[in-house]
Amino acid sequence: MQVNGDQQFSVTNLFQESLTGNKQFNILYLMADDLRPTLGCYSDPVVKSPNIDQLASVSKVFHNAYAQQAVCAPSRVSFLTSRRPDTTKLYDFNSYWRVHAGNYTTLPQYFKSNGYTTLSVGKVFHPGIASNHSDDYPYSWSVPTYHPPSFKYEKGKVCKNKDGTLHTNLLCAVNVSEMPLGTLPDMENTAEAIRLLQSMKQSNTLFFLAVGFYKPHVPFRIPKEYLKLYPIESMSIVPDPDVPKKLPNVAYNPWTDLRRREDVQALNLSFPYGPIPKDFQLQIRQHYFASVSYMDTQVGKVLNALDDLGLSSNTIVVFSSDHGWSLGEHGEWAKYSNFDVATRVPLIVFKPGVTSPLPPPGEKTFPFIDVFQNTQERFGKGQGVESMVELVDVFPTLSNLAGLRPLRRCPPCSFNIELCTEGSSVAHLIRNPEKDPSREGYSFSQYPRPSDSIQENSDLPDLADIRIMGYSIRSLDYRYTLWVGFDPGQCLHNMTDLHAGELYILAEDPGQDNNVFNELEHGAVLHKLGMQRSWPDSLMHHIMYFSNSFKSNVVL
Repeated sequence: MQVNGDQQFSVTNLFQESLTGNKQFNILYLMADDLRPTLGCYSDPVVKSPNIDQLASVSKVFHNAYAQQAVCAPSRVSFLTSRRPDTTKLYDFNSYWRVHAGNYTTLPQYFKSNGYTTLSVGKVFHPGIASNHSDDYPYSWSVPTYHPPSFKYEKGKVCKNKDGTLHTNLLCAVNVSEMPLGTLPDMENTAEAIRLLQSMKQSNTLFFLAVGFYKPHVPFRIPKEYLKLYPIESMSIVPDPDVPKKLPNVAYNPWTDLRRREDVQALNLSFPYGPIPKDFQLQIRQHYFASVSYMDTQVGKVLNALDDLGLSSNTIVVFSSDHGWSLGEHGEWAKYSNFDVATRVPLIVFKPGVTSPLPPPGEKTFPFIDVFQNTQERFGKGQGVESMVELVDVFPTLSNLAGLRPLRRCPPCSFNIELCTEGSSVAHLIRNPEKDPSREGYSFSQYPRPSDSIQENSDLPDLADIRIMGYSIRSLDYRYTLWVGFDPGQCLHNMTDLHAGELYILAEDPGQDNNVFNELEHGAVLHKLGMQRSWPDSLMHHIMYFSNSFKSNVVL
């Protein structure tokens, strides 16, 4: 029988999976912090990320993966429990879900209960109250989480200005030898991850190892040599650096966190819009990209060790981040919004023998690539998946790929249910070539605000200060957001209390710069379409209505 290339891979894929069908797989979960899909494997023309690109070349690469809230602690608790923020009741950094919402089983906890040794390095759960000051140990982890000693200097005065004085700057490229302890946190994370892999190899036990890299999170405290990869004269600002004229005030992120950095304070920017001077914008982008390449080097070293230890043939590898980061789009910086640049994340899944054939004996899957020596290295982009997926899908997907008992879907109210998922397994998209991406697929994100007007705490309000919640739905064709009233005492939204809306038709407006919400005749219709339904059902009904009503404007 003659087969084409895709069919040939599918046949090989099935054969390879039959060989590994009875094999138990380790899990290596690599996660970056504040990383948008600014990677070569996502067609970024600037960033040099050869090690992640190499991983992608033998993996499934999800092009439309979205976080549930674009800030660290809520997002991490959400995807590690597979529950949305309205179920974890965590919208800030100040509560522990097991006490505040429900005693939910986490992703590593589920693997631990199935006989795995579960290990955590760096930032996996957000440290502090949000993980009970213990990174959820001993529930989630077999041993306490490793935190690099040098991280305690991350927010200190270690950034040297041209005059030699030390500051707490945003831009913080450093000579590593001059740093306290002579190292940086992600370098320590990498060394510890490799040590743990060696230990697991010797013990011959199944493991779930999560490695949380701190970069490209601010401050951009990275080895200064990575800036050489991105000459400032080659940098450019985004094509849409201005605040959209029809953007509701409640939707705007005033990037307060950046304003607190000493080098940004020295710019004397007006609140809330700025703007940041063009030359400083270029430096921010340069440092962000350099931070990505620095983090890519750490990823490459861990993957190379996995190979050297003979573990790459029986380890599922996942690479993702907790949310994205704005780099000047819409006049915004950092995260803290419902735009794609803040909610879209890279999601790459490798399963040996499934996403790619097993390599011949003696051939490596993940040889380390020095970004300074192999900047011209190019890889295939792996098998792209265009269907909409969410970070809450990761838990049920990994459980499925590892052959564990499937998770059941959570009912509408699941506060008393310890183990269920508000996501969906997308293992079928990993095992099989994607046919046509579903146009009925959606992802859901949300973001809280303290008021309709822009305030100092608009980026990250404490729970008690939240008065409005922006619920956002993303399909292949549009992003649609409703900003509605919110009761922080009960953690309940009120869909009848509409404050503002956003609707972006992506075929005409891929950058989400032209809000057409008020150009369409919503009127009383919004108050008739299932307003009392639970989120995300109510937004689903709204978007289905507009899909049917405006087919001439929306490509379906």
